[in-house]
Amino acid sequence: QAQLVESGGGLVQPGGSLRLSCAASGNIRRIDVMDWYRQAPGKQRELVASNTSGDSTVYADSVKGRFTASRDNAKNTVYLQMNSLKPEDTAVYYCNVRGLTIGFRFFDSWGQGTQVTVSS
Repeated sequence: QAQLVESGGGLVQPGGSLRLSCAASGNIRRIDVMDWYRQAPGKQRELVASNTSGDSTVYADSVKGRFTASRDNAKNTVYLQMNSLKPEDTAVYYCNVRGLTIGFRFFDSWGQGTQVTVSS
């Protein structure tokens, strides 16, 4: 099973930017799917961005044009660049990565979550 470590969250003013990182480790052969979710207090977890290797990324309407998901396959790391942040973007953000290990086992792993707070 792959382990994911998230970083990059924090406090930012409205209109600001943050970049989240999600580094995967653990004998990974390839990453097939990378998703970013977020969960605000009292709300259900929602899918923010979803990318399947070789396909385009799908974004939630609420973040379209402001957030960009990307990956560095050499580093087994996925990113979420968040621009023009709004107070309603405040949430705990989670990465979910699915793929194949060197031993040809499928894995489905979650990051520990990172807090993003947008406030003046």
